[in-house]
Amino acid sequence: MGMKMPQVKGCSVDNCAYNTQHDCHAMAVTIGEPGGDPACDTYFEAARHGGVMDMTAGVGACKTADCSFNKDYECSASSIKVGMKHNQPDCLTYQPR
Repeated sequence: MGMKMPQVKGCSVDNCAYNTQHDCHAMAVTIGEPGGDPACDTYFEAARHGGVMDMTAGVGACKTADCSFNKDYECSASSIKVGMKHNQPDCLTYQPR
């Protein structure tokens, strides 16, 4: 049975190149840098904002193995939110197992 890619339903990291009015316009984001931290690996700053303006990002991969929503590196949450935590953009939907 196939999984549906959860959407990024809100991003409060205004200085991200993909963020326009709290919507993420990357095609997909990757969550979780090495070490199990639920950071948004897709985040970067740029002089102008970009992405695909007529779509909302999905979660393409999750590397945060200890998240209760991580099923074989795919996110099983219905949607996620991204925001600043510990001075970095994190998945705020993260829940430890």
